[in-house]
Amino acid sequence: MPSQATTTSLVRDVHSAHVLNEVALLKYMHETIPGCGIYSEVSLKQFGHGQSNPTYLVNATGSGGRKMFVLRKKPPGVLLPGAHAVDREYKILAALANTDVPVPKVHCLCMDPSVIGTPFYIMDHVQGRLFLNPSLPDLDPDQRKAIYSAMAQTLAAIHKVNVDAVGLGQYGRRENYCKRQVITWARQYHASTADGNPARDPKVEKLIDWLKNNVPAEDAGGNRSGIVHGDFRLDNLIFHPTEPKVLAVIDWELSTLGNQMADIAYNCLTYQLAVSKIKFPSLGYSFDSGHLPGIPSLEEYVSQYCQTTGVPWPASTWKFYVALALFRSTAIWAGVYKRMLQGNSSAQRSESVREALLHFTNIAVSVVDSSSLLPEREPQIGRSNVIGFEPSYRVQKLRQQILEFMDKYVYPNEEVLNKLALSDRRWTVHPKEEELKKVAKAAGLWNLWIPVDSAALASDVLFEDGSGTQNRDDANRLVGAGLSNLDYAHVCEVLGRSVWAPQLLNCSAPDTGNMEVLLRYGSPEQQKVWLKPLLEGEIRSGFAMTEPDVASSDATNIECLIKREGNEYVINGRKWWTSGAMDPRCRLLIVMGKTNVNAALHKQQSMILVPLQAPGVTVVRPLTVYGFDDAPHGHAEIIFENVRVPVSNLLLGEGRGFEIAQGRLGPGRLHHCMRLMGAAERGLESMTKRALTRTAFGKTLAQNGAFAAQLAELRIEVEQTRLLVLHAANQLDMHGNKVARGALAMAKVAAPRTALKVLDAAIQVHGGAGVCSDFPLAHLWATARSLRIADGPDEVHLGTVAKLELSRARARM
Repeated sequence: MPSQATTTSLVRDVHSAHVLNEVALLKYMHETIPGCGIYSEVSLKQFGHGQSNPTYLVNATGSGGRKMFVLRKKPPGVLLPGAHAVDREYKILAALANTDVPVPKVHCLCMDPSVIGTPFYIMDHVQGRLFLNPSLPDLDPDQRKAIYSAMAQTLAAIHKVNVDAVGLGQYGRRENYCKRQVITWARQYHASTADGNPARDPKVEKLIDWLKNNVPAEDAGGNRSGIVHGDFRLDNLIFHPTEPKVLAVIDWELSTLGNQMADIAYNCLTYQLAVSKIKFPSLGYSFDSGHLPGIPSLEEYVSQYCQTTGVPWPASTWKFYVALALFRSTAIWAGVYKRMLQGNSSAQRSESVREALLHFTNIAVSVVDSSSLLPEREPQIGRSNVIGFEPSYRVQKLRQQILEFMDKYVYPNEEVLNKLALSDRRWTVHPKEEELKKVAKAAGLWNLWIPVDSAALASDVLFEDGSGTQNRDDANRLVGAGLSNLDYAHVCEVLGRSVWAPQLLNCSAPDTGNMEVLLRYGSPEQQKVWLKPLLEGEIRSGFAMTEPDVASSDATNIECLIKREGNEYVINGRKWWTSGAMDPRCRLLIVMGKTNVNAALHKQQSMILVPLQAPGVTVVRPLTVYGFDDAPHGHAEIIFENVRVPVSNLLLGEGRGFEIAQGRLGPGRLHHCMRLMGAAERGLESMTKRALTRTAFGKTLAQNGAFAAQLAELRIEVEQTRLLVLHAANQLDMHGNKVARGALAMAKVAAPRTALKVLDAAIQVHGGAGVCSDFPLAHLWATARSLRIADGPDEVHLGTVAKLELSRARARM
């Protein structure tokens, strides 16, 4: 078998058991597929690669030219229950058409067996390369590395699809996936090896028992529920003819919803087969022992997948998933062997199958007996001795790219941006700001805040079909890097070194929190009207919750009323500290108010979308933070007087304001802590540089013993606080807002305190220069001080920490 092939080079004459009625097929295509009436005849070839559903290359010709399709059908004969479900393949291919997952376009599904003998569906033929030997012996090292990277990225794209958003929420049961898989494949194996079939092996029965007794908890080892391809491997990917780019993922017969760690383990079977020195070229397994240069190790490949999807390192459960994948392969080949005996198999050399069954069984047994298959800690590619919360290799590169952007574009332009912000034209946008936003977009440094599990949904919002101007590649470039909270902590810290940087990368508050609300809770229409231009950076927004007449640290106190009248809501109230409302680009306010004052205390509040230009919305004045009005962004006091908006502007539903707030305030508010660490770092840098270059009383400030002691103490506090912030981010990734609330509360108290202490010391070292606008220190200090209130008062966060501590104490009594 060749190591690689084109899609058309794998076809052969149709197997005698799979001949179908071409006249009936053409008639059906004329009646079902638009535009096929121009074709007067079809000729068929059969793909020889694979052992499952018979697959044909359909060459349609006529006066209108020629077009190639692919037809995939159920095999003839008696089949195992639930197997070869071409209708499920069709459903998932159709659902994935407008996602980041590359799939062929499907045209029709026929469940009527009278047309060609069995159900089938038809899709476009995708011309490209198939790599049949995972060792990739014909490629150079860089090409091998790129192919494997593309494979990992493609599987990650599948696993990041929001199944509910694409209509696949009922595609399969998500719970108890592993337990059901063991039962299902045991049933399939037993059915395929019944009635004296010589393929039955007693070692498989022991393997089944081990699997049943070692099913991991559904929430263990980074398990995540979603689309499972079921047969994801290199030779089920069609690559671009010349580039390391996946054009189509094929063979979705085994796809369902479930535990996605089982999918990546199956994808990595070739690594296990290489260790076991298994070679069956006729079956597509011939991984050379000893990886060829460029092919990542198992640890590196799994690490890339984990980094892209944001799932934790799966060392503790990896053995089970590999054993399950090997058992599935055994059961599949047992079915192929049974069809071979019946004369229905589409495999070219199915005489190797029985021997393969024995090898797969032996490998599975050796896996079960092994101590471990992955190292306990995830390797940090390209760097040694990296532990704890240090950035991954991927994030290191992204962070370095942002540092270079700051050095080249942000710091050199702070003076010109500040100059306009302090002039009588301060409520206008400097052209340089919009120019730098374009640079950031072009560099892919845009919307980095978007969580990894929301990237696909954000891309769908940006993507316009039909007459739209946005193409899928452009959309993908605008949805960030698909970072976890821990990943983003490392890059967000860099942005905190300048008050201008976050908005240049579309990563500034309150827009990030508002976009997160619209991503999570907005309707499709709300996302189209408001979220899309926010993601593109065309408009800005404000969040209106705090009120001047009540203690807004307790949001149940808010008095703004949102009353329904027919098909509209009428809003009356006064808000202040609505950040962003002064910006000339601001178009939208998310307003929190009470829709039912008689409901339970935390069910009275709702959130609603209000255009800033709506009649009755009056911006009273900008507010200053220690004299800084943060133009052109600004913080506004606003009056809402009989403001009317459509009922469709309500977010999620009446009484769900607190629910939305809790979803918004976890990751979004931790962003402030991340940026504060960047502000502290810039303070330390400015402080040390000043101390080394300024002389007083005959020596530099750095030579003063008191300065040295203070500098060391500050460095210690910064490192301690950074670890606390990273711990909170990691808790968010691992366990979500509820479990992470204690770590979040501690970070929200510690981060501004540390930043303020560092910046105050830096200001002192700068003397008069430190308190003026010639340096960024005073502005950074003012921002940090306000966050001890805006990010929730310290007293509230301290109360949370104390409450959790007392709960633990009571539990021990």
